[in-house]
Amino acid sequence: MKSKKLVIFGIAEQAEIAGYLFEFDSLYEVSAYTVHSEYKNKQKMNGKPVVNFDDVEHRYPPEEYDFFVAVGYSDTNKLREGICKSAKQKGYSLTSYVSSKAITWPGFKCGENCLILESNNIQPYVSIGNNVTLWSGNHIGHHSIIEDNAFISSHVVVSGGCHIKRNSFIGVNATLRDHICVEEYNIIAAGALLTKSTAAYGVYVGAPAKPLDKKSFELDGI
Repeated sequence: MKSKKLVIFGIAEQAEIAGYLFEFDSLYEVSAYTVHSEYKNKQKMNGKPVVNFDDVEHRYPPEEYDFFVAVGYSDTNKLREGICKSAKQKGYSLTSYVSSKAITWPGFKCGENCLILESNNIQPYVSIGNNVTLWSGNHIGHHSIIEDNAFISSHVVVSGGCHIKRNSFIGVNATLRDHICVEEYNIIAAGALLTKSTAAYGVYVGAPAKPLDKKSFELDGI
């Protein structure tokens, strides 16, 4: 029995996935999708209306609907971060999705607008901030901290006691050794083996991982 109503920002693949998950594995009924008017190229998504973000609060008032921003990791997650701020300025409460097929332990909490998919193994004493995405099949080791606006893709191993700072992206199959720090706005490439702490705005590739000459804000497409 659905007891809550939800509006989702986005009409791309991530929003389609989020809508499916909320519908089939949460207390939420997805009532509508929303996007900025210049990107509205369809009238319906998953059978639900797509409305302009400019006036979404008038059709779906924040007093009656919660909100979720289903956007990927563009611009080291700053795009998703900015939309979350805009939704809160409209008065919405941001909810999170934690899969019933994820492994968590008593006392686990995450912040708002988190998307935690199936087969994530989140060990005790892990702290997860706001607007964090954990795609499928990751291991998040005990006593690790993941700050706001991070995106961890699939089958990443985060060993115990790691600290992943805000707005970082970690690619598929990357491995982090224990008790290291991924500084803010980092990009850790797919398959990287990170054995040492990093520098802010760094881009790290390889096994063992080494920094590129470019900073994360200098890369196109992420």
